Amino acid sequence: MSVARFAVIGQPVSHSKSPRIHAQFAQDCGVELQYQAIEIEPRQLADRLRELHAQGYAGLNVTLPHKAAVAALCESVSERAQLAGAVNCLIRTDTGWRGDNTDGEGLLRDLARLGIEINGQRVLILGAGGAARGIIGPLLEAGPKLLVVSNRNPWKPEDLAERFKAVGPLVPRTHLALKGDAFDVVINATSAGHSGDMPRLPPGLLAAGAKCYDLSYGIASEPFANWARKQSAAVVEDGLGMLVEQAASSFELWLGQRPQTAPVLAGLR
Repeated sequence: MSVARFAVIGQPVSHSKSPRIHAQFAQDCGVELQYQAIEIEPRQLADRLRELHAQGYAGLNVTLPHKAAVAALCESVSERAQLAGAVNCLIRTDTGWRGDNTDGEGLLRDLARLGIEINGQRVLILGAGGAARGIIGPLLEAGPKLLVVSNRNPWKPEDLAERFKAVGPLVPRTHLALKGDAFDVVINATSAGHSGDMPRLPPGLLAAGAKCYDLSYGIASEPFANWARKQSAAVVEDGLGMLVEQAASSFELWLGQRPQTAPVLAGLR
């Protein structure tokens, strides 16, 4: 019997922790599988997806910069992936790929683990790209008092407010227009930290006891973490737990069982 094959695709992707995470999940669940990282250039994406399907891969995780482009190449997508306009998990069908998005679920599971409440809170998302799109729907469904999405230019947040209006009210802002606002939870969904940068923000954005969470982890999360500490955040967390939780959700979609995440997260730490 052949061993099921899985992979994470992106560019760059050699740094990905996904192979290690899924190897541990498989071991803990008593499942045999192969999981690798495959670098794919954007212009090769459609051809490579067909090749990987022909080679018998059973599922793929999708990371930057392919999440939006992959959505258009699927034969079908889940409702949450369609709403996000982004796919981070591909499930093999007989004739192609079904796309799903486990990012928002992964975030909410990690926030719950950390005791970061969304219901009834004033929540700010920094950034309006693919990372933000994957988490907005689940965050709106969690019942915040206010959900604001902020970006350098106004167009992307306004597009997102329109896109998600059926789910709930999303307030679009530029970073500069946040002046005078205060939030209980701030989530960094920008990629600025990967270049060692941090968006320019007005002072005083954090309410007393505010909690800050970065979707990035490792070195990329340090600029936001430094900013949050200077603003006297009560809690500062990175996205490593979200990475593990969204991976567990992918594993469950592929193999029908949800692995334990705490031991894997502890190992990565």
